[in-house]
Amino acid sequence: MSQKSQNLYEGMYVISATLSDDARHKALDRIKAGITTRDGEIKKLHEQGRRRLAYQIDGHREGYYYLIYFTAPSSAIEELWQEYHLNEDLIRFITLRTDEVMEKIEFKPLVEQQ
Repeated sequence: MSQKSQNLYEGMYVISATLSDDARHKALDRIKAGITTRDGEIKKLHEQGRRRLAYQIDGHREGYYYLIYFTAPSSAIEELWQEYHLNEDLIRFITLRTDEVMEKIEFKPLVEQQ
């Protein structure tokens, strides 16, 4: 029996800001459960907090941002995306393969033009 290869992924999720704290945590738990039930393992979760969106999405102007590093079989990603499209609380998401888990998220300041 062949062993499924596990890849490291970085997922960015934007959850609706109109949800209560309890409902938002349940939406995040639903995302995490989707990963773990497909033989995935969560490595790191960065909560970025409530932020204004760059543009309005389906009437939403703000959202709660979460960055999750996880391992999962490559076959699970398509199933996760299908599940994410059905999640009404999830405004936007993106999943990328990565080589390392960022322990700390830092943004460099913008360089001022003269």
